Amino acid sequence: MTSMDKFIKDWLNHRKVLHEMLEEVTTEQLSMKPWETGMSLSGLVLHITGAMGMFASTVKNGAYTPSGQPKPFETIEELKANIAADTEQTEAILRSITPEQLEQSIDFFGNAAPGSILLQNAKDHEIHHKGQLFVYLRLAGIEKLPFYVSRA
Repeated sequence: MTSMDKFIKDWLNHRKVLHEMLEEVTTEQLSMKPWETGMSLSGLVLHITGAMGMFASTVKNGAYTPSGQPKPFETIEELKANIAADTEQTEAILRSITPEQLEQSIDFFGNAAPGSILLQNAKDHEIHHKGQLFVYLRLAGIEKLPFYVSRA
């Protein structure tokens, strides 16, 4: 198993939990904000998924590559479908990254780092915000939540 294969496996073990976290969420809860100016529940989910795609594309392209606009959705089912498609797309980008791209230094908002470090930061970013999402879901009244990482 290559280091990239291990990274992808570890990331997917966290991303799988994100999908599981949304199982009890209703469409009505998507707009819930823990405070007036905070991100909505759906906004936080989209931030999590969009950021990993942005980091993967940035490493692949060797320069900051912003993520595209998320697909529109109205229901939790549509949001889940969008997230599943985004996860597949991000995994494909990650699988296409070469060892040279992992070693390449990339300027990321004034800080230069190898692609491998940016990807580790991306995974840490996702884990951080997933922790916030656990709090959002508890505040929304959801009690049945998965373990923070999949053991599969």
